[in-house]
Amino acid sequence: MKRLVSLVIALLAICGLLAYTSHQLERTSGSTGAKVLNLYNWGDYIDPSLLTKFQKETGYHVNVETFDSNEAMYTKINQGGTHYDLAVPSEYMVTKMKRAHLLKPLDKRRLTNWQNFDPQFLNQSFDRGNRYSMPYFWGTLGIVYNDKFVKASQVQHWQDLWSPQFRDKIMLIDSARDIMGMSLVTLNKSMNTTNPATLLAAERKLNQLAPNVKAIVADEIKMYMTQNEAPLAVDWSGEAAEMLANNPHLHYVVPSEGSNLWIDNLVIPKTAQHTDAIYAFLNFMSQPENAAQNAAYIGYATPNRQAKALLPKAIRNDRQFYPTQTTIKHLQVYQDLSPAKVALYNDRYLEFKMHH
Repeated sequence: MKRLVSLVIALLAICGLLAYTSHQLERTSGSTGAKVLNLYNWGDYIDPSLLTKFQKETGYHVNVETFDSNEAMYTKINQGGTHYDLAVPSEYMVTKMKRAHLLKPLDKRRLTNWQNFDPQFLNQSFDRGNRYSMPYFWGTLGIVYNDKFVKASQVQHWQDLWSPQFRDKIMLIDSARDIMGMSLVTLNKSMNTTNPATLLAAERKLNQLAPNVKAIVADEIKMYMTQNEAPLAVDWSGEAAEMLANNPHLHYVVPSEGSNLWIDNLVIPKTAQHTDAIYAFLNFMSQPENAAQNAAYIGYATPNRQAKALLPKAIRNDRQFYPTQTTIKHLQVYQDLSPAKVALYNDRYLEFKMHH
């Protein structure tokens, strides 16, 4: 009898361990419960109070897991074993995920607020017809300047950065595609060119900029600029928004001759399991008042034109983050390039960094 009791206890212990292990796996790769939504998002990229509101209105509990790069997100989903219902890739990564058959198409019949989106952020080259993606936020690459050291009139165009007056004064975001792209625009070339001769010319142009470059850094650029460590920086609008919020002397410029237009999107991974929760969330987040609240919290530009209309005038009329149509027409969306073509950019960029 004791042996039987011991056996039962052992079996219960094993069952408990298996249940715990299953629970842990669900926590790390998406819960499969019926009333949940598993969101795979960038860190701090949604207003937490909106999640609370969504859960209260719909009864769906939102599990959020974060990533710090498109590549990390892609790798995890591509490896399998996850059950994310929604992910938030940038434009070029949407193309890559489509090609790898990692996405489910959107059922537009279930999307009740599609008309709220500004058409200029729809039907982009990375997903014609928005078959797989719904725009979430958008932004640009531009110039951050400190008015304690630099006048606005001195930095309205990319070419201005090459001025001898800015020797050892510029911080660059460490991004091959963006810094090479900036150089390409000054040469009146496409930011998506794969012509080796053109990319070599862009590198040589950057080499001429080298004396003006104080440092090439990543996230630290925000700290340096906020603390007045440098007069100028080249960075993304989202990062710039954070800098400007912490230092009133900082300003952001999108050169009118052209720059990058990035668009982050909501997509449905092919292993998603909670269809009703997915469409409830997409419809919730595309309601004007919710999209406006999210944009005000995050500080990035919303592609939802009805939401933009609800934002304070100081935000929606801010040309730093909502540039004029003339400028927008000259913005370029990055195309997803093959590994060999990406290597061309990386090689030329690394040569520049060595020169610097």
